[in-house]
Amino acid sequence: MAAIRPIDSIVEKFITVTPGRATQYKQGVENPLRDWEQNALSAEESYKRGVTEAANRGMYGKGVKKAGTKKWQRGASQKGPTRFSEGVMLAKDAYKAGFAPYAEEIARVELPPRGPKGDPGNIQRVAIIAKALRDRKLAEME
Repeated sequence: MAAIRPIDSIVEKFITVTPGRATQYKQGVENPLRDWEQNALSAEESYKRGVTEAANRGMYGKGVKKAGTKKWQRGASQKGPTRFSEGVMLAKDAYKAGFAPYAEEIARVELPPRGPKGDPGNIQRVAIIAKALRDRKLAEME
């Protein structure tokens, strides 16, 4: 039988030691042993196979059922609020760079005149913008 410490000891060490490793985490990200982009791109086929296999086995749904709504709510409500605000502030430049092409695309769209409230023709305005944004997204991905 393999020797292993009790789970409570392992968990206690994890929560007391790991938070103090933020400096090492940052150093590892800033000075990786291998280039992230190159490694990620070379793993694309493995990623596809893994995701396809997991999807074929229904792993997403199984994981959702295993966690359940209560676990999701607990994690999101305990961790989310503090991380959300900081994340939004840190994402300012990336958000601007990522959304700017779509804002420009919306500004270029020629829309038909707006009809009265409830007019079925109004949905065409939405469809025109949706198509323009989707076309832009697909063009960027090529």
